[in-house]
Amino acid sequence: MTGERGSEPLGAAFAPLHVVVPLRSLAGGKARLGGALDAEEREELVLGMLRHTLLVLGTWPACARVHVVSPDIRLLRLVRSSGVDTVLQPGEGLNEGLRLGRHAAMKEGARSVLILPADLPLLETSSLERLLEAADAALAAGSGSPLVVIGPSDARNGTNALLLSPPGVIDPSFGLASFEAHVRAAAAADASLQVVTDPGLGFDLDTPEDVEVLLPETLESLLRLGQELATPGSSGS
Repeated sequence: MTGERGSEPLGAAFAPLHVVVPLRSLAGGKARLGGALDAEEREELVLGMLRHTLLVLGTWPACARVHVVSPDIRLLRLVRSSGVDTVLQPGEGLNEGLRLGRHAAMKEGARSVLILPADLPLLETSSLERLLEAADAALAAGSGSPLVVIGPSDARNGTNALLLSPPGVIDPSFGLASFEAHVRAAAAADASLQVVTDPGLGFDLDTPEDVEVLLPETLESLLRLGQELATPGSSGS
């Protein structure tokens, strides 16, 4: 049966699973898209991709709780009504914020943590299910050893999803060549490693060329989601 391993639901061995979603400040967000979108549209797109991510996570049964981490207090205020936990980080460092989000998840009893950036416009629940399937396979092969599951970027140099069980098995090392850094860290921790290639996880939106790849209706939908999130009480909330 889809979504199950034997008589046990898919991912049950990792429950409760919390998701940490990092986001930098809205001001100047996705500045590299300046050639394709103006400042207002970029902000709407950042918010739209975040809301899309939260909507997908809201329909994923394995997700027990979501922690949005950002140095931007305005952004955190906008998402609190979505029923997620918010973590205000004191600085701009991405990995510092991820460690804070992981700590918040562990304080609330998370047995495993998924780090999931909010710039994956093609993300679907099926992509997240593939991560759990890989984790289940790694658990069976590793006889209970710690697990690291990586969803690399399409270019295979970055990390677009990082599932850790237990949450502290390795530290997040997002940034330049993060995929290789996470693979090395998993080996050093003697953790079972799985790499999941999935179109919903591999495509992150960073450049004007990325915008051109999106279907016009997908971009319009993301911008509309961003407008709705920026306007509490609007339709579609």
